[in-house]
Amino acid sequence: MDIHAALDWRYAVREFSSEKLSDQAVESLVDAARKSASSYGLQPYKMLVIESRAVRKDLLPYSFGQQKILDCSHLIVFAAHTGVGDQTVDRYVKQLMEVRGVSYDDVSGYAGHMKQALASKSPAQKREWAHQQACIALGTLLTAAAALKIDSCPMTGFDHGAYDQVLGLTEQGLEASAIVALGYRSPTDKSAGLPKVRFDYEDVVIHM
Repeated sequence: MDIHAALDWRYAVREFSSEKLSDQAVESLVDAARKSASSYGLQPYKMLVIESRAVRKDLLPYSFGQQKILDCSHLIVFAAHTGVGDQTVDRYVKQLMEVRGVSYDDVSGYAGHMKQALASKSPAQKREWAHQQACIALGTLLTAAAALKIDSCPMTGFDHGAYDQVLGLTEQGLEASAIVALGYRSPTDKSAGLPKVRFDYEDVVIHM
């Protein structure tokens, strides 16, 4: 796989075709995001995979007129945990013990360190941190999509509160962070043939 070719190929799709993604393709992309880097490995977010056209139709009025919400194959909503604290660490430690076959005594020091790190944050900082982790996973999803030649369009321009209400996120201790429309580009999407506009390497990278 040529990662640079894949990233040059991808762009924020403006118009999707009617072709649907297979369940296997969607599951592969979401699973790639599940494996994304995350601070302490805590993954304080969920990913909602929305195929239902009826649900997406309900979300369209809160998407600033972006028709691709409705026309894409699947809509992924990244939603951050609103309650970040000791329970966030306990959830991870339980998984760590099961996966690696270690006892709590083996990881208690690390668990205490993580809890202390989170406790040092204000409630607002905890929520911001959770959204940051969701955005890291978003980046992984976009890269995986490009590698698999699946088109995407990430968006943060939507009514987050309305999304929370429509999807019942508040009751689940979640709030929307970002959304990604997935599918295949339409042959009539004129943006597909435009050169990618990015600043030059020297303008973005500082070597020290």
